[in-house]
Amino acid sequence: MNTLFYLAVILFTGLLFSWLMKLVKLPNVTGYLIGGLLIGPYCLKLLPVDFVEDMNLVSEMALAFIAFSIGSEFQLSYLKKVGLTPIVIAVMEAFAAAILVTAALALFGFDLELALLLGAIASATAPAATIMVVRQYKAKGPVTETLLSVVALDDAAALIAFGFAFAAVNTLSNPGSSSLLLSLLSPVVEIFAALVLGFLLGLVFTIVLRRLKNDSNRLILTIGFVFLGSAIADWLGLSALLLCMCMGAMVVNRAKEAPAVLRLVDGLTPPIFLMFFAISGAELNIAVLPTIGLVGIIYVITRVIGKILGASLGAVLMKAPDTVKKYLGFTLIPQAGVAIGLSLIASQSIPAYGQTIRAVVLCGTMIYELIGPAVTKLGLMKAGEIKAVAE
Repeated sequence: MNTLFYLAVILFTGLLFSWLMKLVKLPNVTGYLIGGLLIGPYCLKLLPVDFVEDMNLVSEMALAFIAFSIGSEFQLSYLKKVGLTPIVIAVMEAFAAAILVTAALALFGFDLELALLLGAIASATAPAATIMVVRQYKAKGPVTETLLSVVALDDAAALIAFGFAFAAVNTLSNPGSSSLLLSLLSPVVEIFAALVLGFLLGLVFTIVLRRLKNDSNRLILTIGFVFLGSAIADWLGLSALLLCMCMGAMVVNRAKEAPAVLRLVDGLTPPIFLMFFAISGAELNIAVLPTIGLVGIIYVITRVIGKILGASLGAVLMKAPDTVKKYLGFTLIPQAGVAIGLSLIASQSIPAYGQTIRAVVLCGTMIYELIGPAVTKLGLMKAGEIKAVAE
């Protein structure tokens, strides 16, 4: 069968399982993941392995649009109102997860190098599933507003945490072979470069956008710039999430046409997001679950505890609303793309633990992505920011 047939199967499966999820009051994204898992090469085998592996393009498109949409939430009026609150919470939840996972693994006797790298990877949160839940239920309120800002900043916090851990592991494994200062500065430079390029691309985008009055042309221009931003980030080895996020932030603050552009994007992206999550589900190999052992159990549990405690502590320090203190941490469980990418780098730096790191992160991804959306929905419901019944 050709690619279009498999894409049709994915779309129909996603629709069917989103309907089934409504019956049990779970988010659509959970249905997309479960549907993809069932038709994937590790269950019913309706999708071949080579097709799933070749669908990176869909993932890149979806993540670029998700990042662009997240950036559009960073309006200056909102940032002036909340101040440093999202930044402090993002740093606290990311580093609390990293520290707790590292400490727990070290206490159980695992090597410090393994503990440091898995701890750093634990800091990452996947924004895609969270954003889908917020959109589906039209969540509104202080928890939702803070959440959108925190998941946008989480990528930067995770890269910094991983940069520190990677530098420490290099120093422990190969003392004197590389500069500790350069290793520590590398993630900071990457983040700064992504931010600058994102803002510059966003500025050019807004200048061209002002000359276009037709919705069709605006949509074409938007798709072009989002694709270009993701491609440049990939070419330069930067974070596509951060770059496209900054581009979206620039557009929403500089272009009066921004609301119209975002409305056009909202109409375009549902099938892309459905395919992205279904393919993500198809990539999950349930056969690796028995391989994670004690290290995986510690990682999965302590990361969740770290996220919840860190978010609560950050909210308390910044005197955020009570609902943010109580429920924000529960919306930060999902983990996917960034963590998997970091696990590849980590497994290459200490090959002896490569299989362990990959198995733990992949299993964690499967567990977090399947339960994360439901927990996110529950947290937002408890905060009173979505209705109890799915729309």
